[in-house]
Amino acid sequence: MRRTKRVRQLLWRWRSNPLRRHDDVIEAWFILVVWTVIALGGTVIGVMAGHAADESFRQLRHERHSVRAVLVESTTRTVPTAEGTTYDRVRAKVRWTASDGSAHTGRALVGSGHRAGSQVVVWLNDAGQPTTEPPTASKAALEAGALGAGAAVAFAGLTFAAGRVAQWRLDQRRYDRWGREWDQLGAQGDARPHDP
Repeated sequence: MRRTKRVRQLLWRWRSNPLRRHDDVIEAWFILVVWTVIALGGTVIGVMAGHAADESFRQLRHERHSVRAVLVESTTRTVPTAEGTTYDRVRAKVRWTASDGSAHTGRALVGSGHRAGSQVVVWLNDAGQPTTEPPTASKAALEAGALGAGAAVAFAGLTFAAGRVAQWRLDQRRYDRWGREWDQLGAQGDARPHDP
């Protein structure tokens, strides 16, 4: 019984009713369109954004490769910050041998607390320059999912905000019409003949 009453309250604009105005019908259709766009559009945008991010991460994993390198300088052990976070990777000078046998040096992110001459793993891009490690497949999937969900929420928020602005404009139009009707009723009341 209570559920039926709630459903009837939600669908009042769709029922035939002598008090229902044309603006109520427009508003009912408009609300339906906005929520449909939020549901379908948000899903499509979220899936597309997640797929694009996953493809980007896959490309990074394809372009970057790891090599063994030797530390040219010692890395100091990092100290926890005031917030309790420890950064265990530092940028240090390293030397590595490319696949063609040529020796290279550069600065790369390595673990802290190692002495000069230690073996470390560094990541290189297609140009042979040191870069950061690409995300693993599982981490990339999580990040792509989060980016997709964020894009869907952002799209839904923008659509909802646009819908609220349009609904506010419709309400303003109703208030203006009611004001004009009240003014007309007031003018009709003043047009009555007055007793001498």
